[in-house]
Amino acid sequence: MPRPDPARTNPQPELDELAAEAAPRRVAGGASVGLADLPVAGLTRRRIALAIGALFAAWVIVLFAHQVGSASEASARAQTMRTANTAAQANVAALQAELDLIQRQAYVVQQARTYRLGTPKEIPFTLADDAPALAADAPGSAGVRLGSTSVRATPLESWIRLLFGPGGDPADASGAGGS
Repeated sequence: MPRPDPARTNPQPELDELAAEAAPRRVAGGASVGLADLPVAGLTRRRIALAIGALFAAWVIVLFAHQVGSASEASARAQTMRTANTAAQANVAALQAELDLIQRQAYVVQQARTYRLGTPKEIPFTLADDAPALAADAPGSAGVRLGSTSVRATPLESWIRLLFGPGGDPADASGAGGS
């Protein structure tokens, strides 16, 4: 076991040195000044009060900012819900219209024909999957309106257009003016 250092066994000399430093000293004016009379690290009551006030103000500002953030988030959520409700209302209206359509007798009869359940006088038919599209001027297509008249070129005009190209004729069906 190590032996204790004799200089360390008596802590009294160190305490005496500290007490001597803390003892009040006389200054030139005759007043005594001690450590208790000096402010610690420049902290006065006023500075401590200002620091506490600043911390309190910062806390209030942070709480207010949090409330503003929560309110704007709630507004965004409410707007999203309003948009979703509008979309749901439109969807319900479309579904209601579809329900009204499929409950009509004409629709039921038409759909029955797809399963060849028409009247005995009907001849069922289907179009081939590789059937070509109708021409733009086919009867019943959107290009030819019922009751409309189309400007047709005479055979002579057709030959002239073929030989010499389109001219500036206003009756030209292609709509191209002169070159």
